[in-house]
Amino acid sequence: MDTKRLILFIALSFGILFFWQKWMEQRYPQIKTTPAATASATNGSTPQQAAPGQAPQDAGRLQRGQRITVKTDLFNAEIDTNGADLRRVELLKHGMIDNAKKPFALLQDEGEHIYVAQTGLIGDGLPTHKSIFTSTQSAYQLADGQNEVAVRLEAAGPDGVKIAKVYTFKRNSYLIDVKYEIVNGTSKPLTASAYFRLLRDGKTPEGSGGHMGATTFTGPAVYTEKKKFQKVEFSKLDKGEADYEQTAKDGWVAMLQHYFATAWIVSPVGAPAVGGENGVRYELKKLPDGLYSAGVIVDLPAIAANAKYETTVPLFVGPEETRVLETVSQGFDLIKDYGIFTIFSKPIFAVMDFIHKIVGNWGWSIILLTMLIKAMFFPLAAASYRSMAKMRKLAPRMEQLKAKHGDDKMKFQQAVMEMYKTEKVNPLGGCLPMLVQIPVFIALYWALLASVELRQAPWMFWITDLSVKDPYYVLPVLMTISMYIQTSLSPPPPDPMQAKMMKIMPLMFSVFFFFFPAGLVLYWVVNNVISIAQQWYITRKIENADKVTEAKA
Repeated sequence: MDTKRLILFIALSFGILFFWQKWMEQRYPQIKTTPAATASATNGSTPQQAAPGQAPQDAGRLQRGQRITVKTDLFNAEIDTNGADLRRVELLKHGMIDNAKKPFALLQDEGEHIYVAQTGLIGDGLPTHKSIFTSTQSAYQLADGQNEVAVRLEAAGPDGVKIAKVYTFKRNSYLIDVKYEIVNGTSKPLTASAYFRLLRDGKTPEGSGGHMGATTFTGPAVYTEKKKFQKVEFSKLDKGEADYEQTAKDGWVAMLQHYFATAWIVSPVGAPAVGGENGVRYELKKLPDGLYSAGVIVDLPAIAANAKYETTVPLFVGPEETRVLETVSQGFDLIKDYGIFTIFSKPIFAVMDFIHKIVGNWGWSIILLTMLIKAMFFPLAAASYRSMAKMRKLAPRMEQLKAKHGDDKMKFQQAVMEMYKTEKVNPLGGCLPMLVQIPVFIALYWALLASVELRQAPWMFWITDLSVKDPYYVLPVLMTISMYIQTSLSPPPPDPMQAKMMKIMPLMFSVFFFFFPAGLVLYWVVNNVISIAQQWYITRKIENADKVTEAKA
C-alpha cells in the first residue's frame, strides 16, 4: 500500500541520516576550545626558534598592533602591523547567523574564535609573522571605477635587505594576492623560504549542524594532482596521525567549515604554480592552546647580490559558491561538502543552479526541480498508482476473505496471494518509485545543507531563508495535510488497527519536518501535491475504463 511504502521510505531516509551522523561523530569528533586557551592565544609570547627550512614552531599567539583597514565591494578587512597578518575579514554579501544585515566575520582574532591568515620568511634576520611592519596609510578603499587596491607593508631585514609584503584586493574576487618583494642589497646571494599559513582554533562554527544530527566537515585539507582531495580531521592532528601529501608541485591547502573556506593557492587557474620545478611543502600541525595550522612553505631561489625577487601566493577567503570555486584552482570545488552523497547531490545542485539562472529565485528553482524529477519518474509512478488502484478495487474482496477465514492467518494469506495471482496484481509494484526517490531525497537534503547559495536565500512571503526551518511551520503543516490526503487515496489495510495507525503515521512523521530546512520541506510539499494529482488522475482513468468495460458487458 502507498502509505506503507511512504512510511518505509521516510523511515529509511531518517535511518540513513541517523547512522550517517553516528559514523561522522566517530570519524570527525568535535574539538572543544576552552576560553582560557583562546585568551592565552591573544596575550602574546616569544616564538620558539624555527628549525631550518620550517615555519616558526610557536603557538601562533597573536599580539595586537596598529590596524590597517581595507574596504572593497566584497570585504571589510583588517591587517595588523604585527606580522602584517590578515586578522579580520567580513564578507559583505553574507550575513551573520543571528543578524543577516551584519556582515559575516570569517576571519577574526578577538572574542572566543581565532582564525587568521599569516605569512613570513625563513632565513637569518628575515621577518616572520612576529615582526613589525609599517605602512604609509592606515585605511584603503576600492574606489568606484577602480579594479584593485594594493596595500603595501614594509619590514626591516638584515643589513642591506629590504622586505615588503603587498596585499592586492581585486573587484568582484574572493582571491587576494599576497606578494613578497625582496631586495638583496648585499654583496652575496640570499637564501630564503616563504611560508603561508592559516591559523585557527578547532571549534565547529555555529550553524554547521544539519538536521537529524548531520554535520559538515570542519578542518584542514590539502589537494594535489597526485593524491587529490585529502581532508584531515583535527583529531588526527591531535594524535599525530595526519596522512596527506607533504611535497608537491601543485595544489592548495585550506581550512574548511560549513559554507565558507580559506585557502592558499599553489597552482591558481591560468597561472604557473608557485615554487616552479622545486615544488612546495605542505604543513598541517597542531599548536599549543587549542590552535591548528595549515600552511605551505615555498623555497625561494637564491637571490643574487643587488637583485630583486618577487613571489605571490593567492589567498582565497570567501563562500563555497560553486561558480566561484571552479575558477580558483583544480579540484577546488571539492571543498563544498556534500558528504558521501556527492554523486547524487552535485548533479542535483547543478540542475537547480541552471534553473536558478533562469528564474532568479531558489524557492522556485526547488519547485521546478521537483516537477522535473516527478516528470522523470512518472512512468514508474504510473505503474505504482495503477497497482494501488487495482488493490483498492480488490479491497471488498479482501474483507470477504478475512471474514471467511477468520483467525486462520495462514489460509487468509494464501487466499490473498491466490487472488493477486488471478487478478495479476503485484502488491509490491509500487515500491520501486519510492526506493528510487530515497537517494533523491537525501541528495537534495545534502545539497541544501552544503550550498551557501541557499543560505539566507528567500523564496516569498514569510520564507526569508530556505536553509533554515519555516519560522511559522506553514510548510510542515501543508506537508502533513498532503500526507493525510495521500493516505486517504491509498487502499485501506484489512486490519482496523493498521488502518488507524496509517492515519496517525503522517502526523507522527511530519513532526520531523517541522525542523528541516524550509527548502527541503518545500520540495516534499510540492512532491506530495504532484503525487496526489498523478494518483487521482490515474485512479480516475482506471475507474472510467472499468465502467466502460462493465457497460459493454
